[in-house]
Amino acid sequence: MEEVPHDCPGADSAQAGRGASCQGCPNQRLCASGAGATPDPAIEEIKEKMKTVKHKILVLSGKGGVGKSTFSAHLAHGLAEDENTQIALLDIDICGPSIPKIMGLEGEQVHQSGSGWSPVYVEDNLGVMSVGFLLSSPDDAVIWRGPKKNGMIKQFLRDVDWGEVDYLIVDTPPGTSDEHLSVVQYLAAAHIDGAVIITTPQEVSLQDVRKEINFCRKVKLPIIGVVENMSGFICPKCKKESQIFPPTTGGAELMCQDLEVPLLGRVPLDPLIGIQEFCNLHQSKEENLISS
Repeated sequence: MEEVPHDCPGADSAQAGRGASCQGCPNQRLCASGAGATPDPAIEEIKEKMKTVKHKILVLSGKGGVGKSTFSAHLAHGLAEDENTQIALLDIDICGPSIPKIMGLEGEQVHQSGSGWSPVYVEDNLGVMSVGFLLSSPDDAVIWRGPKKNGMIKQFLRDVDWGEVDYLIVDTPPGTSDEHLSVVQYLAAAHIDGAVIITTPQEVSLQDVRKEINFCRKVKLPIIGVVENMSGFICPKCKKESQIFPPTTGGAELMCQDLEVPLLGRVPLDPLIGIQEFCNLHQSKEENLISS
């Protein structure tokens, strides 16, 4: 079994560029060559690009299937309710981009202008970018190693023409791997407001979310708080509440107490969310048929 990667050994360490945690890092070659003190020039380029973005929020979770993308989409829509607030939603789940489907944008394509890639807009004040817009079919598999994923994330951060943005919400894949290290490192100089971490109540999710919290602390990423998703289900007919995912070890509340992180709230299972995503998908398909 492979050893679990640890945090960055540091540019001055003998293991710089050679340790397990260095695999896929944008600065791996520089560190291994002994030039670790020289950062990737893209970091400064991204810092300059991000001057027009006021707040940057990452949505994380160590576990897949807990609703990160759905939460990211609802957070973006909620913030965009204020027409004077400009929102950007960036999907860096390279291998499993679901934001285009959730946002009703399947089939849309990215256009390039003199100032960079143009986001796909849901509303005048809500722009979206995802690798899903670059695929010829939603069923296409993205089979990329770490360096190519890093390059794609670098392009998203440096080359997308977001314009003046109040909130950039970054939807991430599960885990603590290439995509997470890349986005944290590339945005380090631009200042990240923090991470919202998503979990579900059961222990099988919480054990991976604890690792995500540990990851945030190791890379010095501020934690805004934890959201417990799929927290109970209230029957729309009888109004009785059921625990579909029982919090056998105390759920997110006890975990947050133990790890001293804020619990932002709980989001119940709601069939209307699934119905809305289904409607968005079919609306997107109809619009694509009309435009073609």
